[in-house]
Amino acid sequence: MNEGVGEARGVLRHAPVAGVFHHARIAPPPALAGVVQHYWIVRWDLQGGPPQLRETLPHPNVHLVCEAGGSRIHGIHTDRFSTTLEGRGGVFGVKFRPGGFRGFLRQPVSALRNRSIPPQQVFGDDAARLEAILHAQPHDERMVTLASDFLAARLPPPDAQALRVGEVVDAIATDRSIRTLDDVASRWPLTPRTLQRWFNQYVGIGPKWVINRYRMHEALQRVDAGDAVDWSRLALELGYFDQAHFIRDFRALVGCPPAEYARRGRAG
Repeated sequence: MNEGVGEARGVLRHAPVAGVFHHARIAPPPALAGVVQHYWIVRWDLQGGPPQLRETLPHPNVHLVCEAGGSRIHGIHTDRFSTTLEGRGGVFGVKFRPGGFRGFLRQPVSALRNRSIPPQQVFGDDAARLEAILHAQPHDERMVTLASDFLAARLPPPDAQALRVGEVVDAIATDRSIRTLDDVASRWPLTPRTLQRWFNQYVGIGPKWVINRYRMHEALQRVDAGDAVDWSRLALELGYFDQAHFIRDFRALVGCPPAEYARRGRAG
């Protein structure tokens, strides 16, 4: 279920296994649209079946992940995220917009890169109460309402610079012609150095990383479409100097070369 948030990007395919799996993505209310990209809820029941591996490519977003007894705030993780689901459980998450968490954190978001912290460090003791009421709530819409009320009561003052950085990231995500830092700098009246400083402050990582990750998301979408892919041509379209560099980056992030990943999808 994707309510007003578009299709998920960067989710790696694996062979299906027996069990019940629920994944919902829900847009925030308008008052929080400047700081929250969407909420996500995952529930699974794999009792009696084998564990299930789930993997996603990284996004330039901070996440608040609420689960019983183990809630964390996760900064940008530069490698793919892997988790193994087993038994029965559930997780509720808040995916903050790029730039949207800076006002809550009140320090450069790069401080969270490849790190996670207890939500109490940002939201105080109220974070534990939020975790408890979310864990007790079985309905997606009610969980979103409770989380939205919690964040709205703590909403930082508007930050025009954070919104502007978020707009730059949105453009990188959707405009395939943006392939280099110079492409970004030429579209906005900002020097590469200013972009680097702003991204470290508000996004948590540099703009070049963001460009590369979204282009890799695009490569994954092309493969997942199931059509035959000309790897050399795709590499050039994504801004790579040659096919070898593209395959190297794909293997490092996804865990296998693109042709092998394509075969995995067909086998599944």
